[in-house]
Amino acid sequence: MVLSENTGRLGERLIKKGVISATQLELALREHKRRGRHLGEVLVDLGFISESELAGLLADETRAQVVDLKGMILDDELLKLIPYAAAKRYQVVPLYREDGKLIVAMSDTFNVVAIDYLGKQTGMMIEVKGAIDSDIQGVIDHHYAQGLSIEDTIDLILNQGLGVDGQLGESPLVRLVDQLLALAIKRSATDIHIEPGEKTVRVRMRVDGVLQQVQLIPAELYAPLSTRIKVMSKLDVTEHRIPQDGRTSFRFAGRQVDLRISFLPTVHGESVVIRVLDSNPRQMSMDSLGLSKAHYQQFSRLVHAPHGIILVTGPTGSGKTTTLYTAIGSVNSIDRSIFTLEDPVEYMLPLVRQTQVNPDVGTSFANGLRAILRQDPDIILVGEIRDAETATLAIRAALTGHLVLSSLHTNDAAGAIPRLIDMGVEPYLIPSCLLGVLSQRLVRKLCPHCKQKHEPHEAVLGRLGVGLERLKGMEFWEAVGCDRCNHGYKGRLAIYELLTMSDQYHDAIMQDQRIGREMLRSNGMTFMMEDGLEKVSLGLTSVDEVLRVVNDA
Repeated sequence: MVLSENTGRLGERLIKKGVISATQLELALREHKRRGRHLGEVLVDLGFISESELAGLLADETRAQVVDLKGMILDDELLKLIPYAAAKRYQVVPLYREDGKLIVAMSDTFNVVAIDYLGKQTGMMIEVKGAIDSDIQGVIDHHYAQGLSIEDTIDLILNQGLGVDGQLGESPLVRLVDQLLALAIKRSATDIHIEPGEKTVRVRMRVDGVLQQVQLIPAELYAPLSTRIKVMSKLDVTEHRIPQDGRTSFRFAGRQVDLRISFLPTVHGESVVIRVLDSNPRQMSMDSLGLSKAHYQQFSRLVHAPHGIILVTGPTGSGKTTTLYTAIGSVNSIDRSIFTLEDPVEYMLPLVRQTQVNPDVGTSFANGLRAILRQDPDIILVGEIRDAETATLAIRAALTGHLVLSSLHTNDAAGAIPRLIDMGVEPYLIPSCLLGVLSQRLVRKLCPHCKQKHEPHEAVLGRLGVGLERLKGMEFWEAVGCDRCNHGYKGRLAIYELLTMSDQYHDAIMQDQRIGREMLRSNGMTFMMEDGLEKVSLGLTSVDEVLRVVNDA
C-alpha cells in the first residue's frame, strides 16, 4: 500500500482507537523495517487489521467517505486526466465530476502531495474519497490495461522512440515490462524467459510446468528491455560478461509478487529468466495443499509436534518449498521463535527470521544452522539437506527439542531413510527423531470447462501397476482444450505419499533392514500412485499426468 503519512503517527492512531495493541505495533514495525514495506501493508499482511478497516480509519481521519469500487464503471474520458504512471504511483482513480470538482478514490487520503499533483494535472479542485488499496489497484490494472496491448506498446516504441508518452505518463518501455509481468501473473506463470536471438527476442512463460511462447519482440528492443529489468532489480547495467542475480517486486490486481531475476551471457546477448513468486503468505494454508483427508490429519499432527524432524522429498520443481512454507505458516504465531535457512529466500514470511545461504562469505547450510541454534529457536526450516554435516546438525537439533523441517531429493518417502544413512547419519539417530517423510509430485489439473470422460487403453491402465480389477468402475477423464485453458489443463495440484514412523520401521532401521513396499503397506501407507488415481477418479487430473510424474509402476 502506498502510504505517505508518518509511520509512527499511523501506529499511534491505531493504538489510540484500540484497533491494535502496542505489542502488535512493535512486531509490525519490526517487519516494516525488515521488509521495506509500508506499515499499513505490513499490518494487513500480519492479519492485525483488514484492508477495509485501514481504509476506513484513514478516511475517518480526513473525514472522507469510503466508497466500494467493486463493479463500478469508470468514465474513459476521466481516466485520460490522470496518466497511468501517476495513477499507479499515488494509488488513485478518478470517479466523476461534480460542481467543478474532480472526485477521486485514494487508498491514502492523507497524501497531500498526490492531491496537490492531481489539482495541477487536471486544473480542477480535488475531492478525495477513501477506498481499499487492492480495489484501486484492480481498477488501475483493468481500465488502463485496456488502452494498449503488448503489440501496441512495441509499435509505439518503434515509431516514437523511448521518450515519455503523454497518455501513459511514463516511458512505453516501462509499460512494456509491466505488461509482460502482468501477463505472467494473469496466466499464473512461474517463470518468464526472455531469450535474445539474431533477429528477434523470444518471450516464453512456464505455465503449469510447461513452457509456452507468448511474444516475439524485435531484436533492437532487447538492449533497452534488458537494461530496464536490470534497473528494476538493482543490477549493474554496464556488465554483460558475467552472470548476475537480483530481485525486485511487482504489484498487479492487488497482488504483490516477488521477482527473482537471473542474467546469463549467451551468444546473442544475456538470457533473462524471471522467477515469479507470490509474496502473500496469507494464501498458504494447509487446505490449499490438496492433501487427502487422511494425509491432512497425519501431516498436521506432525507439524504440530513439539520436536523432531519432518522431511519433504521430490525432484526440483515438485512444490517442496510451497509445502514447507505452508507447514511453517500453520504453526507461525507470536509465541514461537521461527528461523529459516534457504538458498535462496523465496517468500517473505511475517514474524519469521529468514537467512539466505551465501557460501562466498562462509554462510553454508551447516554454518548457518549452527548459528541459528544459538538464537533460541523453536522451529527451524532448512531449505535442503545437501551434505553429511547439515544432515547431522539437523538431526541433532531435532533431538535437542527443536522442530526441524527440511527437504531431500529422493524418489519416494521411504528412500529418505537410506539417503540419510548414505550421507553419514548414524542409523540409531534416525528413528529417535524422524517424525515423517512427505513425498510429492505436481500434476496438471484438468480444465473443468472442457474435460471429458474417456476409457484409457488397457495397456495404459496396466502401467499403473495397481491391477485392472481395482480399476473397474472408475471414471477417467482426459484433456481437450478450450478458449479458457488452450491445452486442456489449468493449474496444478500435488499428489503425495506420507511415511510416519512406527515401531516396525524403528526395528527395521536398527537391524539394517530395507523398508519395502510390503512393510509400508502393512503400516497403512497410501502410495503416490494411489493418491494420484484418487485424484483421477475425482476428475482433477488425467491418467497421463499421473504416469508422467510417478515412476513406481
